[in-house]
Amino acid sequence: MLSWALMFFVVAIIAAIFGFSGIASSAAGIAQILFVVFLVLFLISAVMAALRGKSPSV
Repeated sequence: MLSWALMFFVVAIIAAIFGFSGIASSAAGIAQILFVVFLVLFLISAVMAALRGKSPSV
C-alpha cells in the first residue's frame, strides 16, 4: 500500500510540473489517504504483534 501512495505522489509531482493542477491535487489527495491507511494498518499490526509477544518482522 505504501508503494501505491508513493506512486500517486510521483504522479502528483509530475502533473504539477506540467501544470495539470486538477490531476495533481487529486493524485496528492489519494496519496495522502493511502498513506494514512498504511500508517493505521501498520500501527494495528505492530500493536497486535506486541500483544501476542512476537517481535514485528522487518
